[in-house]
Order: sequence, then structure tokens, then C-alpha cells
Amino acid sequence: MPLLLTLPIALLALITWQVVVDGPLLRLDERISRTLVHPDRASELMSDLGDVPVAVPVLLLVAVYVARRAWVAGRRDWWVPSFAAMILMALVPLIVVPLKAWTARYGTPVVPPGPGYFPSGHTATAAIAYGGAALLLLPWLPTPTQRRTAVATASVLALTVSYGLTRRGYHWPLDVFASWCLCTTLLTILWLLLRRAPR
Repeated sequence: MPLLLTLPIALLALITWQVVVDGPLLRLDERISRTLVHPDRASELMSDLGDVPVAVPVLLLVAVYVARRAWVAGRRDWWVPSFAAMILMALVPLIVVPLKAWTARYGTPVVPPGPGYFPSGHTATAAIAYGGAALLLLPWLPTPTQRRTAVATASVLALTVSYGLTRRGYHWPLDVFASWCLCTTLLTILWLLLRRAPR
């Protein structure tokens, strides 16, 4: 468990350092991007799943559902898991936006010139919204198959956004990977919190 908290943060720090100093990882990142980029309608639709108006309402609906289930079940802390997930979602721009401003990484040749592409906000939004929704649902799903399906669905949605962003050229691969590192740590913290709540 400590590895899920420390390794992603260490990787995020390494990648951020490479972005700030224009290190050799960026050359590799650009070569990979040139291979992956192929703007089309499908990749644009995939990346749209990470838009705030698409992803955040999913988390909000699940949070309301879970809070109501917990309240009906008579739990005194019925509001805590849903509130924690929504706070985590609110933290995303508070972390990502300053990082974008500080690193000032320019986008791929496909997007308009200008800084502010590292890390990927769409990736972070999708990972926290869909991942957080799955974590909220897990204690209320009675069978292992249902729990695996919830986790798999959230993972596929978040990975679809990541693929769409890099395929469309909205982000460099390292922008997306850095967001995954950040969100792995954030979701692990949420999972640890939810594990402490009685089922």
C-alpha cells in the first residue's frame, strides 16, 4: 500500500522535473507522440469523456445515490464517503492548474501554440470522476463480479480518455501519464478512507 502512495508521486516529480528542465524524457515523449497522433472524430469523442460537464455529473449522481443508500441504512456517517469523493474532485483543479502555470509546457503541433498542457486536466478529471464513482459503489455491490465490473468500467472510461487525448494530439503522452501518477495517489487515499467506513 505505501508503494501506491509513494511510487506515483516519485514518478510525477521525476516527469515534472524533466518538463521544467527540458530533459531527455521530453525528446522520447515527442517521438512517441508523433507515432500516436492521428486526429479523427473518434479520438475527439473519446477525449470528450474527460470534459467536466460529462465526467463530474457521473460522480455527483453516484455520490448522491450512495449517500441516500447509507442514510436509508441508518449510517450516522452517511454523508462522509460521498463528501470525501466530491472534495477529491474539487482538489483536481487546485493541483493541476498551478502545475500547468508553473511548468508552462507547450502543446503538440496539432493544438494552438501556447503553454499550459502539463499535466492533463482531462485525464485527471476522468480518473477521479470515474474512479471515485467506482470506489463509492464498491461497498454497496454485493457480488465480486459486480465489483470487478464497476472497477473495469471506470478503468476503461479513464483509459479511453487518455487514449483519445494522445491520439487526437491534445496532449503529449507524458502529460497524460503524469495525471495518472497524481490520480493513483489521490484515489488510493480515497480508497483507504472508504475502507475505514463500516459496510
